[in-house]
Amino acid sequence: MKKIKVLTDSCSDLSGELLTKYDIDYARMSTIYQGQEKPASLTWEEYTPQELYNIMRKGERITTAQVTTQEFMRIFKEYLSKDYDIIYIGCSSKQSGSVNTGTVVAKDVLKDFADSKITCIDSLNACIGEGMLAIYAAELAAAGKSYEEVVNETLAARNRVNQYVTVHSLDALKRAGRVKASSAFLGNLMGVKPILISDANGYQTPIKKVRGRATSFEEIVTQLAATIENPADQTVYLAHADCNAEELEMLKNMINEKIKCKDICTVYIGPIIGASIGPDAIGVWGFGKEITYKVGEGK
Repeated sequence: MKKIKVLTDSCSDLSGELLTKYDIDYARMSTIYQGQEKPASLTWEEYTPQELYNIMRKGERITTAQVTTQEFMRIFKEYLSKDYDIIYIGCSSKQSGSVNTGTVVAKDVLKDFADSKITCIDSLNACIGEGMLAIYAAELAAAGKSYEEVVNETLAARNRVNQYVTVHSLDALKRAGRVKASSAFLGNLMGVKPILISDANGYQTPIKKVRGRATSFEEIVTQLAATIENPADQTVYLAHADCNAEELEMLKNMINEKIKCKDICTVYIGPIIGASIGPDAIGVWGFGKEITYKVGEGK
C-alpha cells in the first residue's frame, strides 16, 4: 500500500508547527498589494501578521488569488514522484475555485502516474476549519487507514466542523464586497458584531448579530459549547487576526470555563481569509453536531 500525503492550501491557516507535527503540505495561493503579488505563506514569510493587518488597519485593501494550475502541478508531481497517493483538502468551493482547479489538474497529472491516486476534497470550510479536516485526514492516514477509508471518513466529517467567528469592524467586509457601505457604517456606529458560521453547503454566513465586543466573545463560546461533542477528548481551535493578548486570554478563559476541552490551539487567521475578514476578527472551532443550516432555507 502506498503512503498517503495530505495536502491543503493557504486558506487552511495551519501554523508551521501544525504542518510539521502532522506532516501536511499545502498549495500556495497569492496576495496582491500595490500591484505586487506574493505567495500566501502559512509560515508568514512574506508578511508578519502585524504587518499584514496594519496595512488593513490603515484602510488599504489586499486582494487574493486562488491556487494556480502551475502550483497544483508542482506540488502534485512532487509527491507522486515520491510514490505517494494524494488527498488534497481545499477551501470551500463557495469561497474559492481552487478545489475545482485542483480536480482538473489532477486528472491531467495522473496521465503520467497511472498507478497513483489524487482525490480533491471540497472541505466546505475555510480558515482553521479546513485545517482541522486536513489534520483529521492526516491522523487517519498515520493510524494506518486505507486510502479509501481516509477519503470517506474525511468527507463524512466535513459538516461536523462547527465554526463561530466574529469581527471587530465591518470595514474589511465592506471593502471585500461582503456587506453594503451603508450597512457597514451603521453597524460600526452601533457596535454590531455578526456571528459567522460555515453552512452545510460551505457558504460563510451570519446567523446572529450582537452588540459589543465582549458580548460577541461570549456568544461564539456559548454557541460552540452548545454544539461541540466530546469536548474533553478534543482540541478547540482559536484563530484570530492579530488580536491583542488580553482579548486572547479572555477568550481562552471563557472556553476553559464553558467548554472544558482537552486543549486549546491558537493560530493566526492567515493572509487569504484575513484579507476578507479584516484585523481583530476572531473565532472558535470544534467538531460537533452536524451542520444542517443552509443559507436561504432557514434552520
